[in-house]
Amino acid sequence: MLDSKIENELKEKSKNIRKNIVEMVYSAKSGHPGGSLSVADILTALYFSEMNIDLNNFKNENRDRLVLSKGHCSPALYATLAEKGFFPKEDLKTFRKIDSYLQGHPDMKKIPGVDMTSGSLGQGLSVANGMAIAGKLDKKDFRVYVVLGDGEIEEGQIWEAAMTSSHYKLDNLCVVVDNNNLQIDGKIEEVMSPYPIDKKFESFGFNTIVIDGHNFEDILNAFKEAKKTKGKPTAIIAKTIKGKGISYMEGNVSWHGKAPNEDEYKMAIEELH
Repeated sequence: MLDSKIENELKEKSKNIRKNIVEMVYSAKSGHPGGSLSVADILTALYFSEMNIDLNNFKNENRDRLVLSKGHCSPALYATLAEKGFFPKEDLKTFRKIDSYLQGHPDMKKIPGVDMTSGSLGQGLSVANGMAIAGKLDKKDFRVYVVLGDGEIEEGQIWEAAMTSSHYKLDNLCVVVDNNNLQIDGKIEEVMSPYPIDKKFESFGFNTIVIDGHNFEDILNAFKEAKKTKGKPTAIIAKTIKGKGISYMEGNVSWHGKAPNEDEYKMAIEELH
């Protein structure tokens, strides 16, 4: 049973992160709010409870790594990193501005706390494999987390990479699929169905766990199970809601990649208070 104090702290963090996601996309007049809001609780759990990271030495070679493979949902990562203290929250308002270091996709060379530049969908698991294999070769005990979109797993490279994860028995690797069931063109099963996602990863040699991606107890228990699993990688299929936390965005595919207008912005911030 998750301690209620810890759960409330995580809920408060995720609410702040959601507010900042909305602020960023509204300020930039562009971005991807839907998938950023759906993954916010997962990133909150990772950065405020699960991952071994050091703000004072964020390049520590023993740190846990995160690859946000669905890099267009950078507002979620930036808001989380700012909430954690990697850089000032005021900088979030420069998101996507021409001279800002916070561009539409994460850049590991410019942004403190970003472990991998990402954005071209389908590549993140391959990169995470490389990190996990390097950890094994160097006899390090860090863990590698990679967040995939459920539309993204329609990419063939994901499944080539999944074979690699399993072949090399990467039990220091944890895949999280943000399964909000919507991509830019509609429902994923109507575009190019990857279902059943858990059985597919299982058939590739993964330990698989299906959870409520907005329930912190579920999320943290899944990470615990992943740590205990030896000899194979773990894939967590997190059932989420696109646009989570904002009533008019929830489950609405039109919010995949557009910014709210002034009235919509005010309504969203009010709902998140």
